[in-house]
Amino acid sequence: MKRREIYAATAKLIGTVMVAVILAACSGDQLGDLRAFVAREKAKPGGRVEPIPEVKPFETFTYRPAGRRSPFEPWSQDMDIARSGGKNRGLHPDLNRRREALEAFPLDTLKMVGTMEQKGTVWAIVKAPDGLVYRVTVNSYVGQNYGRITKISDSKVELVEIVPDGLGGWQERQASLVTADKPQ
Repeated sequence: MKRREIYAATAKLIGTVMVAVILAACSGDQLGDLRAFVAREKAKPGGRVEPIPEVKPFETFTYRPAGRRSPFEPWSQDMDIARSGGKNRGLHPDLNRRREALEAFPLDTLKMVGTMEQKGTVWAIVKAPDGLVYRVTVNSYVGQNYGRITKISDSKVELVEIVPDGLGGWQERQASLVTADKPQ
């Protein structure tokens, strides 16, 4: 029985020592650095709060229908074409034709690198941004604005693009590709 009493006393002593160590660890001031930081921040002068911005009054608009289309009717290209006098009414790109490879790229990304002639036909050599080199001739299409090649010289490819005119119609625009080493 004596052994049991010794074990019990030893366990009691170890438990008491552990409780004393835990209580001693909790009794220290662990928040001293936090309290010092808060005191320093409170001692700093306060910042200036910006004033609330002035709200501009809303300007009302009174709709007067004289000479204007009704905002409640659906928009129609025919109305704009009629208003512009039918200007360029017949001009439009051929949307049913088969697209060519160089029509996938914007015109400013294409580079003319040279020309070649084969069996009486002059070809322009054009490098695309995909790294491939293409050959084109008169009446080939290039660029994303339905550009059709009209003339090829040693230093330049001239073309006509069909672009929207902003009024529901189309207009032609002259453009060109120039070789990098030769001026226009």
